[in-house]
Amino acid sequence: MKGFKSILVAGLSVASMSSVFAQDKVEGSMSVDLVSQYVWRGINCGDAAIQPGLGISWKGLSLGAWGSVGLASADDVKEFDLTLGYSVGGFNIGVTDYWFSAGLDELGRYFKYDAHSTNHIYEANVGYDFGPVAVQWYTNIAGNDGWNADGDRAYSSFVQFSAPFEFMTCNWDATVGIVPYETSFYGASGFAVTELGLKATKEFQVSDKITIPLYVGISANPCLQDCNFYAGVAFTPNF
Repeated sequence: MKGFKSILVAGLSVASMSSVFAQDKVEGSMSVDLVSQYVWRGINCGDAAIQPGLGISWKGLSLGAWGSVGLASADDVKEFDLTLGYSVGGFNIGVTDYWFSAGLDELGRYFKYDAHSTNHIYEANVGYDFGPVAVQWYTNIAGNDGWNADGDRAYSSFVQFSAPFEFMTCNWDATVGIVPYETSFYGASGFAVTELGLKATKEFQVSDKITIPLYVGISANPCLQDCNFYAGVAFTPNF
C-alpha cells in the first residue's frame, strides 16, 4: 500500500505559492519497481514482487495508480491503488482507494463495493513536510477496515514521522510509525510503535531519459516483534 498521496489546500508564503505557479503544464510520471520483499508500514506484505506506478500532476493536483503483483506464485495477492491528491508548500491532504484480490469478497471482484463484503479500503491522509522532518496521519474511513475489542469499526490510523538525510553519497530516510489506538488492522491492542525503518537509496543515471534508483532498507515492527531486510530497484523514465 503506497497510498493516495494527497488532495491539498493553500500555502501561506510567497515562496510556497511560487512553487505552485511554476507547474503550469501537466506532468507525467511512471516507474516499475522490483523488490525482494514487499514491506509496508512495518508489515511484511509478501515476498518478491513487481510494482508499477503511473501518475499525472498539475498545479499541485495529482492523480496516480500503483500496483503490486507477487512473483513467487500465481496465487499471490494482487494490489491496485488509486491516488488523488493536492499539495502546496509543505502541506498535503488526500485520499486513497486500496484494492486487494483477497479480502471480504472471496471472488476478489474489483467492482464489489458493498460496505461489508468489499476488498477495497478507503483511507484519508493529511501531513506537513517541515524540511528536516515530515509528518503524515493516515486514517481508514470506509471499506475493509479493522476492528477493536468491542467489535466496532476501528477507523484504523497510522502516524508516520520521516527524516531524510545524505550520507556517503546515498540518500537516506529514517522513519518511525505509530498506531495511536487499538485496531486489528495493524495488530495493535492500543498505542503501539509499529515501524522503525532506515532506507538508503543510490540513483544511477543511465541516460537523459532513464534513472535507476537502487535501495536497501531495514524495517522493524516492535508491536508484532518482526524485522525485515529488503532491497529494490526502480526503473524510472524521465518525461
